[in-house]
Amino acid sequence: MQRTNATTLTPVSFILNGVPGLEDMHIWISLPFCSMYIVAMVGNCGLLCLIHYEDSLHKPMYFFLAMLSFTDIIMCSSTLPNTLGIFWFNLKEIDFIACLTQMFFIHTFTLMESGVLMLMALDRYVAICYPLRYATILTNPIIVNAGFITFLRGVILVIPFTLLTKRLPYCRGNVIPHTYCDHMSVAKVSCGNVKINAVYGLMVALLIGGFDILCITVSYTMILRAVVKLSSADARQKAFGTCTAHICAIVFSYTPAFFSFFTHRFGGHRIPHSLHIIMANIYLLLPPTMNPIVYGVKTKQIRDCVIRFFVGSKDTKSHNI
Repeated sequence: MQRTNATTLTPVSFILNGVPGLEDMHIWISLPFCSMYIVAMVGNCGLLCLIHYEDSLHKPMYFFLAMLSFTDIIMCSSTLPNTLGIFWFNLKEIDFIACLTQMFFIHTFTLMESGVLMLMALDRYVAICYPLRYATILTNPIIVNAGFITFLRGVILVIPFTLLTKRLPYCRGNVIPHTYCDHMSVAKVSCGNVKINAVYGLMVALLIGGFDILCITVSYTMILRAVVKLSSADARQKAFGTCTAHICAIVFSYTPAFFSFFTHRFGGHRIPHSLHIIMANIYLLLPPTMNPIVYGVKTKQIRDCVIRFFVGSKDTKSHNI
């Protein structure tokens, strides 16, 4: 059903078609997606609780990690419940306003993920290159303001996405060959001119992604130069160790995102559309799934807190018995 006024044709709802061509495989595709989502939610919620309750983790590095975990929770929760509803219960219909809202959250927190990774790289730069001034540079107000500005940047840049998409006339039907309301997937259903949408989306991705990656690259270049100059082998090893988790998080975030972004725009018909859809889901799922695992394994302070928590719980239980 569609409603019409003098200038536009707007659907009451859209139909999200899942993974085109693989409808018979939806149940099997849902199993790894559901497993990753459970790991992401348990891991990131666990990290947030650990950072909140452990006084030893009340430091800038872990506050930024808490921002990353919160961003990951919102980012994957914006899509996965809806995607699993399509796979399991054939719940394909989504209200037009709900679709725009989902689009807003997806793209806002995707940009915020990139911004928080940049802030974490700058945090490591200050910690390693200016250790004596670390506590005075990265104060709590600075951390809060940096997080708020990163969030505000995403909101300001994504609002035009929703406005540009809302203004389009939708006279080609309301079926979207996707598992969620991605900006260009929704725009392509329109019979209007989507050139502005495409150009603006490309501009935002390249400018914000390029700026964040440039800051991350410069930060780690300076870190590497500073670490190489350290006289102590133990100090070098510790510095490399604290950066390894951040580098892994950056790889897990940007690799699937860039693959999905560039193949969607330049892959043409050489790459199956079903692969585009699967990769679009993976780039929203892989970072939230892997970040808690990487930081739990690679960060000694977090590892020690987790061990202390479980050992303490075990000792308390034994004492009560």
